[in-house]
Amino acid sequence: LPIHRFVGKSRKRYKQIHVCGLTVTGALGLPDIVVPDGLKPPVIHQPYPHKIILDGISSFDCGYGFSMFCGNQSGSNVWACGINTDSQIGFHKYQDEKHEKMPNNQYYNYVMKPLPLPLPLKGKSSKVLDVSCGRAHSVILTDEAIFTVGNNAFGQCGRRIIDGEIYEGSQKINRIPHEHFGSKVAKVFCGMDHTMFLTKEGKVFTCGWGADGQTGLGQFECTEIPTEVKSDLEGVKITQLSTFSDTSLALSDEHEVYGWGNSEYDQLGCVTESTQLTYPKKLPFKLPSKVVQVAAGGTAFLLLDGNGDVYVWGHGILGKGPNLESTSWPTKIPPTLFGRNEFNLDVKVVSITCGLGHFAAVTNKGELFTWGKNRNGCLGIGTHSDQYFPWKVLIGAEVQKVSCGVDHMIVMSKTFL
Repeated sequence: LPIHRFVGKSRKRYKQIHVCGLTVTGALGLPDIVVPDGLKPPVIHQPYPHKIILDGISSFDCGYGFSMFCGNQSGSNVWACGINTDSQIGFHKYQDEKHEKMPNNQYYNYVMKPLPLPLPLKGKSSKVLDVSCGRAHSVILTDEAIFTVGNNAFGQCGRRIIDGEIYEGSQKINRIPHEHFGSKVAKVFCGMDHTMFLTKEGKVFTCGWGADGQTGLGQFECTEIPTEVKSDLEGVKITQLSTFSDTSLALSDEHEVYGWGNSEYDQLGCVTESTQLTYPKKLPFKLPSKVVQVAAGGTAFLLLDGNGDVYVWGHGILGKGPNLESTSWPTKIPPTLFGRNEFNLDVKVVSITCGLGHFAAVTNKGELFTWGKNRNGCLGIGTHSDQYFPWKVLIGAEVQKVSCGVDHMIVMSKTFL
C-alpha cells in the first residue's frame, strides 16, 4: 500500500542558517565541534553545510575570519562571532561562571558562538537593516544611523584616524548620521579596508584605504570622512555596489557597469593599462541581455544578466575549467553547469556572490552552486579540493541568500515543509 505523509495546515516554512569552512576562528559559531565534550576530536574544517541555531535572522555577512548577523525586528538585533582582535565585532566582556569577579577590562579576542552586539540606539522602534564586514572592521546600517566598529587605521570606520590607537578590547562604536549623506543610506559595503555607502538617491560615498584607488576619489590617500564619488558616476543613479578586496564595482539603473580600484591582475584591463584606477570608469561590456547584478571578489568578478546567465572575468579559478585562469572580458559560464538542460529549460541563476577566491550562485529553483578556491572546505561540497566549475551544494532546503568570506561561507535557506 502507498504511504502518504501529510503536513498540517498550520505548518509554516521557516528560515535556517548553514555554515561551512574553517571553524577555529569562531566564524562558524560552532563551539561544540571546535572544543567538543567527551572523546570526539575537534573539527578544524567543516566541508559540509552545518546548521546553526540562530532565529530571526534577516541578513548577514562574512568578514575575514568573522561573521555578523542581524534581524529586522525593533531594537539592537545584531549578533557576531569569530576573530575579534581589532574589536571588529564589538567589545565582548569575558564571562566565566567559575570566576564571577573578573575585571571589567577582560574581553574576548575570539568569540566562538554568536553573541549580541548592543548598539547605542536612541529609539526603541529603531531597526537594524543590514550589516557588512571587512578585514578588521564592520558596518551596521539602521534606520536611525550607521554604526561602525573595529580597526580605523585607514579611516574605514568613517571617523578621524588617531595615530597609535589601540583597537584590541576597544568599546568604541562610531555613529554616522544619515544626514551626512544628504539622504538615507540604503546599503553599506565593506572592502578589505575601505567602506562604501549607497544612498536611496543612488549616490555613492566612500572612505578608508585608497592606495589602490578603491575609494574612487581620484587619489591614493586614505579618506577619514565618507566622501561622494563622482567622475563617471556624476549624474548617474547607482542601484548596486560590490566590493570584497581592493576593487569596486557599481551597477546603474540603466544597467551600465562601472569599476575602479586594483587592477594588478588586469581586472579593469578593458579600460586601463595601469595597475590602479583611482576613479570610476564605465566598463564597455556588451552582453546579449542587460546586466542585473554585479559581484566583486579578490581578483575575479561576476555579472548576472536578465536571462539568468553568469559571466566571469579576472584572474583565478573562474568556473570554466582548469584551462581558463585569466581574462579581461566577461566570458559566459555554460548554463548547463547550473542545471539548465532540455528537461529544465526554465532554470536560471537569480543571485551571485563572491568571496576572496570562491564564488556562489543561487538558481530560481533554490539550488546553490559554488566553485573556486576551496580553503578549509568553504565551498560546502564535502571535499577540500579546489573546484574548477560550478558544483551543487546539498542543503535540502530552498536557498535564499549566501555570503562568502575568505575561508568560510554562510547560507540562509527556507525549509520545503
